[in-house]
Amino acid sequence: MTASLPIEIDSNRQPDHEINPQFLTRWSPRSFTDQEVTEDVLLSLFEAARWAPSGSNLQPWRFIIARTEEHRAKFHSFIAPANREWCEKAPILTLVISHTKTPKGSNNPSHAFDAGTAWGYLALEANNQGLITHAMGGFDRDQARVTLQIPEEYELHAVIAIGYRGPKEALPEKFQEREIQSTRRPISETIFAGGFGITL
Repeated sequence: MTASLPIEIDSNRQPDHEINPQFLTRWSPRSFTDQEVTEDVLLSLFEAARWAPSGSNLQPWRFIIARTEEHRAKFHSFIAPANREWCEKAPILTLVISHTKTPKGSNNPSHAFDAGTAWGYLALEANNQGLITHAMGGFDRDQARVTLQIPEEYELHAVIAIGYRGPKEALPEKFQEREIQSTRRPISETIFAGGFGITL
C-alpha cells in the first residue's frame, strides 16, 4: 500500500507498518491559492465528516463555513495575526464547534473527542479531493463566539483553512522553511501494554 508514495512524501514520511497512503499524504501546508472550491467538492468534505463515529450517535459537531468575502472578513476579525498572514488567501474558512449537552440536558463527556474525529474525516476527504487543510487553534474564542452568535452550550475548537495548495514561495519568508511535512514520534512511544508507560 505504501510503495507508490509521491517522492515529496516518501522522503519525509516512512511508516513503520503498512497503511493506506492517504494517512501519509495528508499534511497541513500554509500556502493556498485563491482558486475557488466548487460547492459539490466542498460538501463532500462535510459528507465525510457526517459519517464519523460519536458517543451514543449524538453527532455533536457543527461547522460554521465562511466562503464569501464578507463571511471571511468576520473570521479574519478573530483569527490571530500570525495565522492571518498565511490563511487570508484560503477560499474557505471553517470553525469547528461541538454541542456540550445531550438531548436530556446533561453534559456530553465525549463531545470534543467526537468533534475531533469528524475533523479528521473531513481532512482525509479533503486530501482525497486534491485539497489541503490546516487547522488553527490560534484565534480569539470569546470574540468568535460573539461575532458568529454561537450559543454558550457549544465549545469552540479550531478554525480550518481549506483550499488548493499554492507554492511555498508565495508565503512570507518566515513561513517558507516550515512548509514541509512533519514527522511523527515512534509508535513505541505512543502505545503501552497493560498500564501507562509499559512498553508493548
